[in-house]
Amino acid sequence: MTGGAGWMPANPAPLGLSGFGLTTLVLSFMNANLVSPKDLGVVLGMALAFGGLCQLLAGMWEFRTGNTFGAVAFSSYGAFWLSFWALVNFNIGGLGAGTGSALGLYLWMWGIFTAMLFLCTFASPRALQLLFLLLTVTFILLGIGNSGGNASIVHAGGYVGIATGALALYIACADIMQAVYKRSVLPVG
Repeated sequence: MTGGAGWMPANPAPLGLSGFGLTTLVLSFMNANLVSPKDLGVVLGMALAFGGLCQLLAGMWEFRTGNTFGAVAFSSYGAFWLSFWALVNFNIGGLGAGTGSALGLYLWMWGIFTAMLFLCTFASPRALQLLFLLLTVTFILLGIGNSGGNASIVHAGGYVGIATGALALYIACADIMQAVYKRSVLPVG
């Protein structure tokens, strides 16, 4: 399709939410120990392409729409997935093993950043508020679990991460359906 009279740019949020949701789901299934961590390469591919690059692009496009929150969130989590790919792929500091206080600190910092963004969602739909609350809890649990080498806390973080990724996909679907059907179909609060 080409632009013309009445042409409106597409909403980049569903792309960013989809990249975030799918990549989060795959990694969370591993963190919950429902899929073998030996298959981490699957997550790394998604982290680089869909979670990282697509979210980074969505964030840049959000800047163009004037959505500061979306621009910061998608660009930042795109950078998270790209940094995750680099840290694990290059086995920096033995992070490929999935343990260590440095990895715990990395996850804690993302938890703090996510909590800050959560505080910025109170004027947003309830589904987005819940997404950032769940993501904050996910990062905190993974930070605690990786700081102390506690697999059961990492597994709990994985289960919360599954809920987080699924909710991101739900919001993405709601946004796409609203664009396609020109009305609200799935409630987001």
